[in-house]
Amino acid sequence: MAKRERNHRVQENESFWDRPVLMNLVADVLIVLAAVALTWAAALGVKRLPVYPLRELVVVSKVDRVSRAQIEYAARSSLAGNLLGLNLEEARASFEKLPWVRRAEVRRHWPDAVELSLEEHVAAARWLHADASGDSRLVNARGEVFSATAVEDNLPGFIGPEGSAATMLERYRELNGRLAEIKRHPTELTLSPRAAWQVRLDNGVLIDLGRDQPKVPLAERIDRFIAHYAAAQDKTGAFAAADMRYPNGFVLRPGQPGKGFKQS
Repeated sequence: MAKRERNHRVQENESFWDRPVLMNLVADVLIVLAAVALTWAAALGVKRLPVYPLRELVVVSKVDRVSRAQIEYAARSSLAGNLLGLNLEEARASFEKLPWVRRAEVRRHWPDAVELSLEEHVAAARWLHADASGDSRLVNARGEVFSATAVEDNLPGFIGPEGSAATMLERYRELNGRLAEIKRHPTELTLSPRAAWQVRLDNGVLIDLGRDQPKVPLAERIDRFIAHYAAAQDKTGAFAAADMRYPNGFVLRPGQPGKGFKQS
């Protein structure tokens, strides 16, 4: 018993240099830290070396909306150093911040150039809700909302809850195809928070379609309007609106058609 107690006291008095396992652990940690520091220093050194200098930016895709000045501005803020030290992810993010740019790809082209490929948004509609900064927004052909100023005058306007742009674009295309039968097309589409639909035609007539329901779907209501459109014009002349929410008929509101957002 006395011998075990003496051994225990000896172990408690051992110093750091008498513990090989602990010494090996500390040595391994120091080696790892030194390797990380050397790697970081080497990376900084490579960026500053006068090898593979970046001399040229080559745009390999056709661009219609993005200007040369915008591309040069993004390049100056994101393409720095030589080709070895270039951060491609930061450069890509910088170009994707430009208006009308949906997606960007940045690649090294040895020995001294960078290739840039830009996919631009294709505008399909105006999103009639300004964002927090007051900037105007558009809906692209994929149903995505993006910030930009439209140059076309014939884009339809969408009014709906945030996140509904893709659904509204699909509905617009459906209505546009059906209304072509009477040589009309939608200029404004509205979706209420309660999922009720309204569509304004190019002649100003407002069609109240209501909610899409299994018993009376929207396609059936718009087809009913199309089937009676010519007769309604002959009997009533100009009318301002048509309420198609009834299961077997509709109500016309006499008057001059409205102007909608484009003429306001």
